[in-house]
Amino acid sequence: MTMPVKVWDVWVRLTHWTVAGIVLWNLFGPTNATHRVLGYIAAGLVVARIVWGFVGSRHARFSAWWPTGSHFFDYLRSLAKSKPMHHVSHNPLGGLMAIFLWLLILALALSGWIMRLDAFWGEDWPQEIHTWLSVALEVCVCVHVAAAVLMSVWTRENLIGAMVTGWKRTAENKKAP
Repeated sequence: MTMPVKVWDVWVRLTHWTVAGIVLWNLFGPTNATHRVLGYIAAGLVVARIVWGFVGSRHARFSAWWPTGSHFFDYLRSLAKSKPMHHVSHNPLGGLMAIFLWLLILALALSGWIMRLDAFWGEDWPQEIHTWLSVALEVCVCVHVAAAVLMSVWTRENLIGAMVTGWKRTAENKKAP
């Protein structure tokens, strides 16, 4: 028997989907003033989400999903046995990906800001770093989406739906970290 569990609060879902939309726009849209403003908004939302990781709702807090070494390796072993451990919040790989995505978004905002400083006018390296960071973000986004779909199918748990509605279904008798 499964029970619905409220996992992702409105703030988590709003920041997730807003940042996702901004990232898609900025990866594939024009690099103009809108691109810059949206990049800074995305960075601000990431900072707000990080703050929420300390003060937010139970499952949004880092204490609920931070990918510690022991949790990470236990999870990898469960995947190797084709019996993935259930997590109400992020699993350790999902948590690690969230951290990577946030760091990339913050680094992109910083590199974009540096590119506009007079001190670096005519320098190529800020643009090159920004480009490489955007490629890394694009790859991580693709891995993130593919993993969410794959794990949803494998575990029969609609992870994407949970990020839309905020609700997950969990077995009553399973211990869910």
